[in-house]
Amino acid sequence: MPRRRFTSVLLLLSLLAAVCAPALARVPTDEEIDRLLAASRAQSMLAAIQPQVEAMQREQFAQLTQGKTLTPQQQAEIQQIQAKTSEIVRQSLAWEQMRPVYLDVYRKTFDDDDVKAMTKFYESKAGQRLLDRTPAVMQSLMVGIQQKMIPQLEALQAEVKTVSAEPLPAPPVSPPEERRKSATTSSTRKKATSTSKKSSTKSSTKKSSSSKSSSSKSGSTKASTTKKATTSKTPAKKTTTTKKAS
Repeated sequence: MPRRRFTSVLLLLSLLAAVCAPALARVPTDEEIDRLLAASRAQSMLAAIQPQVEAMQREQFAQLTQGKTLTPQQQAEIQQIQAKTSEIVRQSLAWEQMRPVYLDVYRKTFDDDDVKAMTKFYESKAGQRLLDRTPAVMQSLMVGIQQKMIPQLEALQAEVKTVSAEPLPAPPVSPPEERRKSATTSSTRKKATSTSKKSSTKSSTKKSSSSKSSSSKSGSTKASTTKKATTSKTPAKKTTTTKKAS
């Protein structure tokens, strides 16, 4: 009985070990990752990236200064900034700076078995042949992509030209009811303005006539008063003459 229990416990432990084996995979060491990086030519590939990054930065500087008239002092300052930027890129992409990054990424991504299998492949003839021919393969793929894309882009450009050549649509025409409403409102506005003008002219004429009548009345009153004054003065003279004759 105790032997049977012992064997059952061993079987259970072996099953647990088999189930937990993927979770307990061994982390690769730095030496194993360095061997894989050397076999896959990671350092030379990183060195090939540096000129591409510098070329992209030069294009960015050219775009920033395109169409601008710069003084010699400004051009010298831009050249200094560009030189500093290139130096920063070289220092940042140096293998001494990037090796810890590679180690950390590979350590977190692959286990020990993966690293050993990839190292074995890249150290083989097939792996070295893949590394040798990868640049040519990528160039051929880019040519094939361009051959596929250029006809489609040309067709798209032709479609854009036809769309831009089409005349613009006519403005929307309002329905007859709205046009009638707008016409009636404009006519009523015109009538209102004309009536206001007429009323203003009538009021002005009335004012002028009233002023004229008042002036004529004042003139007539003045004339009557002068006549009365003259008539009252003349009989006094006649009485004086009659007294002298007597």
